[in-house]
Amino acid sequence: MAETKRSRGYLVFLVLLMGLIGQMDVWLSLIETPAAPFILAEAGLDASTQWLFGLWQGIFGVIVFLVFFIGYFSDAFGRRKGILALILVMGVPAGLILLVPDITFGSIGWYLFLLFYSIAIMGTTSNLWEVPITEESPAKRRALYGSLAFLISVIPLYALLGQRIIGLYGWRWGYGIMAIFMFALLVLLFFMKETKRWTDVQEGRAEKRLGIIEALRSLGRRDLAYVGVASLVYLMWTISFKLGTTWSGVFFLGTPYASQWSLILIIGGLMLPISAIITGVLLERIGRNITLIIGSFGAIFSFVGLGLAGLPAFFWGVYFFMAMVLAWIYVYVTEIFPTKVRSSSVGIAVTASRLGYILAPLIAAMIFLSLPGNWMAFWVIAGVFMIFPLLSFLTKPYETKGKELETIDEEK
Repeated sequence: MAETKRSRGYLVFLVLLMGLIGQMDVWLSLIETPAAPFILAEAGLDASTQWLFGLWQGIFGVIVFLVFFIGYFSDAFGRRKGILALILVMGVPAGLILLVPDITFGSIGWYLFLLFYSIAIMGTTSNLWEVPITEESPAKRRALYGSLAFLISVIPLYALLGQRIIGLYGWRWGYGIMAIFMFALLVLLFFMKETKRWTDVQEGRAEKRLGIIEALRSLGRRDLAYVGVASLVYLMWTISFKLGTTWSGVFFLGTPYASQWSLILIIGGLMLPISAIITGVLLERIGRNITLIIGSFGAIFSFVGLGLAGLPAFFWGVYFFMAMVLAWIYVYVTEIFPTKVRSSSVGIAVTASRLGYILAPLIAAMIFLSLPGNWMAFWVIAGVFMIFPLLSFLTKPYETKGKELETIDEEK
């Protein structure tokens, strides 16, 4: 295998670039929190009919299953081209949302919004931007560099700037601003190099492209077990966090904390980078497995606390501990699979987990229909889903802390 070391300067650039792509990912995922009340208002949906938003989110959510092809494209044609596809898939539909006409429920604008929104969200579900860092980083710094990129991605610009943009220019610009950001990322992408590990594997294929069937057949029984574990953890995380990000604004605007909602969201957003810093240390010092346990238990406690007490502190806890679990996903899931099918394996896990983008809105719709106004049940149910990631330890998952990717592939 060719020398895999990169200069520290290039690794800093790579962390910055992938972190900014992650920032686009996080913005498009979380801008929905401040935008949802405005979307519901323009659609003409009130407390008795808001379940329809969840229903139609779930219906259009089937689009996210196409995310697998982004991962496959990256394995077959290179990480650099895969990242290019990812940026376009997120940025172009975000820009098209600016052109959407009135979204009164049932109108053409309503369906166009859901279409463009779902395509952009499909891009945010790929996590492909973590793969180049995983493949280029030295083993003892892999979790650190991955966490630094995650840290950049979760700087709460959507809370600090997104709310202001929506207030000044409308909720469409909350999404559309990312089309402008897309062009800046494309300029930076010009300076990205193809990862050496992917190049080595590609040379070993004698110029033959990796086919989808070949990618699936290349997965061993143990690899498939890890696909199952990754899918379980990510699916449960997606359901819980999707419930929180879509409906927390609607929830707090109906409480005595309504006038403080903007500040509550900003502080919640700040929990993400704080969690990223702490999680980076935990992943390196105590390992991947214990970090997942801490994050899962913390998330359960916070969701249940939010349901029982309705205090902003528990909302902040949700953001902190769910970010910890997400950091685990970004680091662990990208390092546990073989290089030649890493993106495809991640793509399979991510695609399976994206069932949450259908289930979460449908679950919300069912709660609102069967238990109208019962926010306590809503938040407790969101917390229950975070029990399931702990079941992954029944498979005795391999600890990857401080090990080279080749060592991981051999030992597991």
